[in-house]
Amino acid sequence: MVCMNGDQIQALIGMLATFGILVLMALPSVIGIVHDRRIDRRLRAAKEGREVQEAREVQEGPGDGESRKAPAEGREAQKSSSRSTVPSTATWYAEGRRSKKLVSS
Repeated sequence: MVCMNGDQIQALIGMLATFGILVLMALPSVIGIVHDRRIDRRLRAAKEGREVQEAREVQEGPGDGESRKAPAEGREAQKSSSRSTVPSTATWYAEGRRSKKLVSS
């Protein structure tokens, strides 16, 4: 049986406390490294999947002789000037103030 005196027990407790503090200080960085590697694996898998999909599309062609990016038949591509615009809050407020001035005059 192993028998330890008081000085050895204090030394053991000190070493365990020091080791515990070291683990607590290193743990966040280890967790971060593991998290970054997991994200890197997911990004790599997504990139490989996208490359495989693009390779299939190149081999198959656009399909039915039409390009995927072309607008549907009978529809034109939407231009930025053809979009409806909504006035900003400041414009709405200014318009309301002007109409009140005209009424009260």
